[in-house]
Amino acid sequence: MPGSISQHASRVRTLYRKILQLHQALPLELKALGDQYVKDEFRRHKSVGPEEAQQFLKEWENYAAVLWQQASQSVKNSTSRPHFGSHLSEEKLNALRDEQVGQLQELMQEATKPKRQFNVVDDTEFKS
Repeated sequence: MPGSISQHASRVRTLYRKILQLHQALPLELKALGDQYVKDEFRRHKSVGPEEAQQFLKEWENYAAVLWQQASQSVKNSTSRPHFGSHLSEEKLNALRDEQVGQLQELMQEATKPKRQFNVVDDTEFKS
């Protein structure tokens, strides 16, 4: 059993790093929002049961696959405005708990705010 726990932890860390790397392709404001959301969600799900952990990983792996595909398309079509995200099916929306629907609504409101409450600065030019 200890081996499977360490394998699970390794899988979680690898997925977490992969998602943060994929966020590099997002526009700066979406990257900041996405990074914070991922950090919060992974932290929130640290001590869930095995069944919920598997579902959590499955959904985040799907997210990573879709984001990778969209980032790849964005690079190929560099002349057009990049498109990130996808519509949530009614089936998936109906499967969410009330708490998850609330989180999703908060995320949508934050992502579509016309004015940001903070300024995001790309600090890559300041790194040595």
